[in-house]
Amino acid sequence: MLARDLISNDVPPLKVTDNAKKALEWMDDFKVTRLPVVDRTTYVGLVSDVELLDLNITEDSIGKIKRLLSKPFVYEYQHAYDVLRLYATSKIDVIPVLDAKEHYTGVITNVQLLNFLSTLTAAQEPGSIIVLEINQRDYALSQIAQIAESNGAKIISLFLTPNLDSTNMEVTLKLNLLNASPVIQTFERFGYTIKASFSQANSTNNLQERYDSLMHYLNL
Repeated sequence: MLARDLISNDVPPLKVTDNAKKALEWMDDFKVTRLPVVDRTTYVGLVSDVELLDLNITEDSIGKIKRLLSKPFVYEYQHAYDVLRLYATSKIDVIPVLDAKEHYTGVITNVQLLNFLSTLTAAQEPGSIIVLEINQRDYALSQIAQIAESNGAKIISLFLTPNLDSTNMEVTLKLNLLNASPVIQTFERFGYTIKASFSQANSTNNLQERYDSLMHYLNL
């Protein structure tokens, strides 16, 4: 997925002729703390509510402070991972997108990024989650996949989380099975450390048990 696929049409850019009052009103309307500023199709920079309030220029045009604006952006042909990296390092809630000629094309909001992450991690898909803790030297995707598939499971999402204080890391698996118990048992037989597991089947059973208990209580 590329940056152009994440562009939102819900948040319009400010013009350099717009005043700070309008900028603050728009930020409140669109629930963002920053807005892009353009001069026709040229991206001028990103203005924040904090900057405008600190400068106290309510009636002045944004163009008067354009030299003070930061200019974070991504190109529309960059991968969504590049967008995530900029989002994480810059801590901004809207990311301007430019085309190959550096014309402004739109913004990516944190809502679009959250939806992308949801798709990337298969968060909306039914299944179970297993978190393995292994040494980085022992990581072998082929063996992990083989163990899962030998129990009739498919890995629909996988990501790694390194431990900065050791050579261990976490391997988080999202499986298409509602009950991952057989997969967990096989991992344990192969010497893997199961740090955590979350089964949708267990969650469903717990909810059913709570419902049955409530019904029993109401019938007393």
